[in-house]
Amino acid sequence: MDKTIKTERLLLRPWKEEDLEPFAQLNADPKVREYFPGLLSRQESDRAVDLMSQLIDKFGWGFWAASLIETGELIGTIGLHNVHFTAHFTPAVEIGWRLAVKYWGKGYATEGARAALRYGFEVLNLEEIVSFAVAENMPSRAVMERIGMHYDPKDDFDHPSFSLDDPLRKHVLYRLKLEEWACQVGLNMK
Repeated sequence: MDKTIKTERLLLRPWKEEDLEPFAQLNADPKVREYFPGLLSRQESDRAVDLMSQLIDKFGWGFWAASLIETGELIGTIGLHNVHFTAHFTPAVEIGWRLAVKYWGKGYATEGARAALRYGFEVLNLEEIVSFAVAENMPSRAVMERIGMHYDPKDDFDHPSFSLDDPLRKHVLYRLKLEEWACQVGLNMK
């Protein structure tokens, strides 16, 4: 199974040693980590890359390194991941992204996420893909809506990675089913 996805401007690919420093910088940026439980140290960021790499090696997919085709520079991560906690919607596969600030507002998250959805539905044959974010994280929610995901307030949940008194604990859940995605892209499911 090919572990790389190419879009018009992006390459979603396995992680490389040279990705560690720019990814650590991204994870140490308060703007990038605004809706996460704190900044990551270099060691924590490297551990995250190691885990993402192991999962890609094992399954052939995951949270890929996202780099620009034109320059090769790492812009962040985009991909799919098995949800690792228990909630009313699990087991589930989530789609997610985290980009360095200088790459925000250029459509990269949307472009990469659409490619990851295609991979999830056409290669992995998933029936549904979810995404979630802190309720106030409007930029991520906007990407979820641009890629055709649907929000229902009944699906709101408290994320277990946040403490009970953390104002970021409340999360919103977006969903996209295979049939909905197929209609969006004009795929015949018969």
